[in-house]
Amino acid sequence: MNIVKNQPDALNYQVTIEIAAADYAEALHKRLNEYKRKADIKGFRKGMAPLSLIQRLYGDQALYESVNGLLSDQLDGFIREEKIRVVGEPLPSEDQPQIEWKAGNDFTFKFDIAQTPELTFEVGKADKVPYYEINITADQKKAGREQLLQQYGSLQEGKKAGENDYIIADIANESHSAEGVYISIANVAEEARSAFIGKKAGDKFQLDVNAAFTNETDRAAMLKVEKAKLASLDPMFNFTVVNVKTYVAAEENQETYDKIFGKDVVTTPEQFEEKVVERIKASHEQDANYRFGADVRKYFVEKAGLELPEAFLKRWLVYANEGKFTAEQVEKEFPAFIEDFKWQLVRGYIMQKFNLKVSQADIQAAAENYVAYQYAMYGMAGVPQDLIRSSAQNMLQDQNQYRRLEEQCEDNITIAKVREEVTLQTKKISQEKFRELK
Repeated sequence: MNIVKNQPDALNYQVTIEIAAADYAEALHKRLNEYKRKADIKGFRKGMAPLSLIQRLYGDQALYESVNGLLSDQLDGFIREEKIRVVGEPLPSEDQPQIEWKAGNDFTFKFDIAQTPELTFEVGKADKVPYYEINITADQKKAGREQLLQQYGSLQEGKKAGENDYIIADIANESHSAEGVYISIANVAEEARSAFIGKKAGDKFQLDVNAAFTNETDRAAMLKVEKAKLASLDPMFNFTVVNVKTYVAAEENQETYDKIFGKDVVTTPEQFEEKVVERIKASHEQDANYRFGADVRKYFVEKAGLELPEAFLKRWLVYANEGKFTAEQVEKEFPAFIEDFKWQLVRGYIMQKFNLKVSQADIQAAAENYVAYQYAMYGMAGVPQDLIRSSAQNMLQDQNQYRRLEEQCEDNITIAKVREEVTLQTKKISQEKFRELK
């Protein structure tokens, strides 16, 4: 066997591995004998078929397995000896000679191998990363109070329908009728919304429901019919307004304070404002931390000065996702991929530098937080912890979800450690200016 290395630059190798017939002869003989021992061929006792028959039946497969076993060992050994930090996996070279799989032939294989650059940067107080503190204005405090009161408001009888109100109506035509239909005016198609605004109990009007309610599922629910029957209905309906419901914000009083914060936790307008400010601060801090994470990524990726074997990576992405992505699709998505890949390398280096590790408990906690968030998004607060835990464990059976949460945890512990080590350049900023940051 012979291995020839060609290294055009620090990140790319082309390896030529030559395997002569004598190199694989013994391995091929052993492989054929294994097939012979296991062969159960009609007319022969198990393991007693002549080797010539085994050669005819299994020779090509045995040759392929024998040669590829040697090839794999040689390639792995070369990577270990050269201490290559392999990107993806070795790829057959584009100038790979045609292989004729015939026993007794010599074989020549060419592979392209790429590696990541070696990282050596430091993380310390000399590194300065901005951290933004978002100012809270009087208008934000006022909006926060109003939002909370609105959140804990209720539907009440209204006189004339506004654009955010609800109408309860009876609707009918010659072929179909539905009573007590609940209609959110905000969900009506914009061009038909004016038909509802300003209406009061007892008002009547005619409307094309297909134009006003374009979502077939919502329209079927409103008309109280199966979706399949919609096409057979005359879309022109007569509407009779039964009453109007308007959403009224809760009054600021002790009953509302107790409903929002718990019994007697807040008892004065000043305490209410303090709680509002706490919520705004928490929201601002979440935004600031997200921005800090993005700035850490950008700062250290630039500091690392990574150069990557991009041409190889593009080939590997097409090869590894054969049938899923074309070369054109990979080219289009490559800028986003390469930025994320650079951060993965930098993150791995920082984790190794500070001996950071993600535990199974970290991943389980992240899954439970995600499940609880999902329940809350559907208005299901206070879900029992054992149900959240069970749902999280089921989610972690999906390897894609598991890896996503693992990477999220790796991001979190890396950025938290960087925050301890670097110098934060604290900058006070308005919410408007913060949103304009790029």
